[in-house]
Amino acid sequence: MRTRPCCRVGCSRRAQFTLTFDYGDKMAALGPLSYRAEPHSYDLCQFHAEKTSVPAGWLLIKPTPLGQPPVPPTAG
Repeated sequence: MRTRPCCRVGCSRRAQFTLTFDYGDKMAALGPLSYRAEPHSYDLCQFHAEKTSVPAGWLLIKPTPLGQPPVPPTAG
């Protein structure tokens, strides 16, 4: 089972999502927790994943909960 803590300082919750960046395309992707920790990604708990935002001009792609219609990507 994949169990890692949230990467946010002072947070002791269990990570459920992984945040990755593509700096060249100004895009961030928030998806299910990756199978292994990677040095250039960030593992987040649900609380911090929901609070994630990106700089103006960037695109943030978030997962859609099962059973709900897809939500268009948001620009920061």
